[in-house]
Amino acid sequence: MRKDLPPRYYLTHFHEFLGFFEGASRALLSDEATDFVRRFKALDDDKQCIVVRAANRKYAVIDRTQFNYNEIAVPQEQIDWLTDNGWFGDLTHASLNDIAGVLTKDALLELLAEYGSIQGLASFTKPKLVTLLNEHIEARGWPERFSLDNYLVCLFDDALRYLLFIYFGNTKSRLNQFSMRDLGVMRTRSDSVTDTARFDTKSDAQASWFYANHYSQLAFYNDDMLLAIAEGELPITEGVSACFYRDQFLYALGLKVLMFDRAKGLEVLKAAQSDKAKEKWLRESYKDGNENSVKQTLEEIIDNPQSDTLLAFAEDFYARKYHKKRTSTVTDMLRNASRTLDIDVSQNQQVERGVLAHYARHGIEGWRTENRLWRSLFGLTFWKQLYEEDTLVTEFDRRPLSLKQNNFYAKFEHSIEALLKALDSKEKLRFHIHKMATMHYGKVNSLFMWSSHLLTPIEALIEHASLEQIYALLRMMCKDFESLRDGFPDIMVFDGALRFEEVKAPGDQLRRNQLVSIQRLQQAGFDVAVTTVKWVRDPAQPYVVVDIETTGGNNSYNRITEIGMVKLVGGKEVDRFQTLLNPQRRIPSNITRLTGISDDMVAGAPIFAEVAEHVASFTEDAVFVAHNVNFDYGFIKQEFARLEQTFRRPKMCTVREMRRTYPGLPSYSLANLTRHFHIDMEQHHRALSDAKAAAELLKLAFEKDDELVGISSNT
Repeated sequence: MRKDLPPRYYLTHFHEFLGFFEGASRALLSDEATDFVRRFKALDDDKQCIVVRAANRKYAVIDRTQFNYNEIAVPQEQIDWLTDNGWFGDLTHASLNDIAGVLTKDALLELLAEYGSIQGLASFTKPKLVTLLNEHIEARGWPERFSLDNYLVCLFDDALRYLLFIYFGNTKSRLNQFSMRDLGVMRTRSDSVTDTARFDTKSDAQASWFYANHYSQLAFYNDDMLLAIAEGELPITEGVSACFYRDQFLYALGLKVLMFDRAKGLEVLKAAQSDKAKEKWLRESYKDGNENSVKQTLEEIIDNPQSDTLLAFAEDFYARKYHKKRTSTVTDMLRNASRTLDIDVSQNQQVERGVLAHYARHGIEGWRTENRLWRSLFGLTFWKQLYEEDTLVTEFDRRPLSLKQNNFYAKFEHSIEALLKALDSKEKLRFHIHKMATMHYGKVNSLFMWSSHLLTPIEALIEHASLEQIYALLRMMCKDFESLRDGFPDIMVFDGALRFEEVKAPGDQLRRNQLVSIQRLQQAGFDVAVTTVKWVRDPAQPYVVVDIETTGGNNSYNRITEIGMVKLVGGKEVDRFQTLLNPQRRIPSNITRLTGISDDMVAGAPIFAEVAEHVASFTEDAVFVAHNVNFDYGFIKQEFARLEQTFRRPKMCTVREMRRTYPGLPSYSLANLTRHFHIDMEQHHRALSDAKAAAELLKLAFEKDDELVGISSNT
């Protein structure tokens, strides 16, 4: 049901938005933005409502016929007045992007008709019509008169977009985020600080807007426009924010200019200070034969690196190009991987889980970590600095500016070091982490997702690692979060000593960010391995063959009446389980005729909740096998979901396995396969009987695989 918004809802929130510019951000306003605010406040409520309704649209072009709102008295007369007084103009003031976003295909055809015949244009797509219109406008200008009077352009759009940029800190956010917040569509920070400016000075804000605005429009610029910007005078940047937007823009501009003017493109890239721009300039300049200047720049980076990521690239590139080293550091690390594990091929869809299960069978503890361990530890350790001392400008900010601009340590060095000094024991660190998690559980942040298991790997890390190791890595994250926000190893293992492992299946590659994170973990004193996986048929891998009977075919509202499970290890049955279940609803008569299971039979049987723990433990670390596996797996997963529990197991289907190993059979139903292979069936459509039969089929498939492997190895 659609939620009705109160009268003049959008106007109320626009005044809330403008209130932001009464505080610290007032000094950042451009002359145009200041004039807009002054003129807006001078309007009466009806005219303000019109302007705000237009401001809430996605594009600067509006269709005035859509503005007949009950909350506005004589809305069309209000629009006429606003047009006469410079608030709205005709389409000649519109950008191509706004025209394309709002005008219908018929409206575009009507405009094109002003230039002459439109014969054959009706079959054109809308983007082609927009392109054609743009060509006419560039060649001949706008028609002297055209009839699309219902379309108007917000002449205040530039001022509005500047205000939005100062408020949100990006060019994509719009006013509708207020309504998304109130309707519960968007979660926002309730503990935000709203009277802190994003930019240090007005010139810093305007330079940031120049670069951010052009960056957002680059896709619409032709080569001449791109070259004009590249050759023009660019605003000087001093503040961190302005430099951030400048480097972002120059990198994107340099890539585009490089495509048609190589020399100018390289010049633009060289002017940028970001890691990506420097790397691109070095690679392209080396291709052009500028080996001496590239070598000098690489040496400067190695001597005084601005980030771990850039240093890793520079060291590797320098070694390969100037020391005649033929392989990269990534390749060397993969070649020198410290271990290879034989993992059952059934785990090929979730290799990390398979490795952890392999270790568990050998009595070795392990945890899935990846980026979540270090990002959550970082966030909880420095929550105060990130979300209280680094005052967020609005409730819509999730990522602290100090992380976005990668100056967290420089900004809060004293506070960070004071905290780490105070947390001088594992007990104090553990208490601090628990305190932060308790105080802030569920709060919106950009670092990690909250869950009931969030602290488990953190507890293990604190228990098995030293404070010196942990704090060394956390300091590295503080100093260069951009390079260490991701790429961490997949798992953490404790086998008498703690180590991290990056797990690589056949065909996987080690990325640069992973290399950087691995190297920094090693520098902090951690043992890190790249573990390569070899797919085998592991005789120690347990398989649980499952069959269920149900009240019907849809797991959304039908329930399980019986479950049977057979556990195989090395092709031999090692355990089995069977029970009737009370589905807590009537069993249809046709189901009773099919399975033989009646309401009376299940009246005294346990409900699923009473056997859920046993089902989970029986299938733990095993491959879930069934005939048409998605049916059985889906029902059991749904039963766990009703208990607000997750159920995830690697799956294998005996239908698919039999089709693969025994192609060409007339039918792959369980009944026909058991008849074809002379497998005894005690009672068809009873869970344990069907599970045992499917287990025999699985053995046949495995035997055929082994036979094929034996043949291939002998030829």
